[in-house]
Amino acid sequence: MTLRREVLRFVVCAAVVIAVVAAYRHVRAINPTTVALTLLVAVLIVSAGWGLRYAVFLAVFATLALNYYFLLPVGTFRIADTQNWVALLAFLATAVVASQLSERARSEAQHATQRRREIERLYAFSQRLLTTENVPELLNSIPRYVVESFGVTAAALFVVGREDVYRSSPGTRDLSGEQLRAIAARGEPTMDREHELFFTPLRLGVRSVGAIGLSGGLLSRETLEALGTLIAIAIERTAALEKLGKAEASREGEKLRSAILDSVTHEFRTPLTAIKASATSLLSDSNLDPAQRHELITVINEETDRLNHLVGEAAEMAQLDANQVELQREPHDIREAIDRAIEEARQSIANHTIEIDAAADLPLVSIDLERIKDVLRQLLENAGKYSPAGSTIQITAAPDGRFLTVSVADRGPGIDDFEQSLIFDKFYRGKNERYRVQGTGMGLAIAKAVVEAHSGTIRVTSQVGHGSVFSFTLPINSPH
Repeated sequence: MTLRREVLRFVVCAAVVIAVVAAYRHVRAINPTTVALTLLVAVLIVSAGWGLRYAVFLAVFATLALNYYFLLPVGTFRIADTQNWVALLAFLATAVVASQLSERARSEAQHATQRRREIERLYAFSQRLLTTENVPELLNSIPRYVVESFGVTAAALFVVGREDVYRSSPGTRDLSGEQLRAIAARGEPTMDREHELFFTPLRLGVRSVGAIGLSGGLLSRETLEALGTLIAIAIERTAALEKLGKAEASREGEKLRSAILDSVTHEFRTPLTAIKASATSLLSDSNLDPAQRHELITVINEETDRLNHLVGEAAEMAQLDANQVELQREPHDIREAIDRAIEEARQSIANHTIEIDAAADLPLVSIDLERIKDVLRQLLENAGKYSPAGSTIQITAAPDGRFLTVSVADRGPGIDDFEQSLIFDKFYRGKNERYRVQGTGMGLAIAKAVVEAHSGTIRVTSQVGHGSVFSFTLPINSPH
């Protein structure tokens, strides 16, 4: 507080006494007790609002005024009656004691308000710490969170086992790494109120895991220690979550590897078994008639094609993962890709009715025709495998702004909401169909990668029991 404001408050205290005296001087036969009580109320008000020293000044000044203007003999500071001495001293003592009590209550109220605000800040700070589950990100964020939450000008963080000192801004060199390391080793907070520097260890029980330093603010020791504990808990929690996440990821990875191995082994074993059985029959039985030989050779040919397709899928998935695929994009009519896909998927959709809804004047799309044909073939084969025989598969193509949307709709069992979010993941297969229908779970993942490589999107909408609609978008070819 400035000197000018302090002087002004003393002047106001004197003015209050003068005003009370002036008011009661015009009242005839006024009782001095009434004046004393009025002045006592003024003392209490000043004590509650401004503090003890202003109240004591007002009490002393009021005592002198009460004696001079209202106690006999009036107009002098001499007191003739002993009872007036007692009354005057009682008034002064009451005013001073009441001021002290009021000051104490005011101080405790201010302290309680300050503690409440600090607790609210600590709570808000703890909530911010919970939003991060990555240790490096958390360590970089903590100094900034401290500055924003507690109104300090700078903060620096040191964590045992890490070389770096994490700072709220590059200019916080008054919070040196050596000081932070010393505080962490000593395990006791340090408060330099003169220079507004505060340091506290990050303690977990008896163990110190680091230290934090703050400058340019005022914090209580309790808040400083609580801050250190919160930061220590947050760091340990995040580190534990990271370890748990890595362990869980390792377990899930192992499960995924097992599932992939099981799926791929099964898919490769089936055609190999058929090829082996057919070849063995041809070699061991020389009495086979031409029709039987032709049937066995046909099996070998078909299963070889299937095996070649599986190897091709695996190779394509590896290329897409490594971003080693170059698209041969040219303007094409999407109906060309649709016709070729239907031709290649004819065995899978032979027992279904195919409906095509595509206008004759559709805009051209800039695509790698071979790969988009493969996407459509994959969607048609899936529709054929999962839909009941005799049902309709509908292919739709229509422009939508700068994109052309192509959809394949079936009348299959549908896909629940949970599986819709997983259906395009590598090696994922529907939980209800994975043992009934052959497949590796790579087809839709490849389709998604190809569509996204064309700057498009692919999605599925489905309702269990009412079929599914797989849709993807392709950018319309610009004439410019």
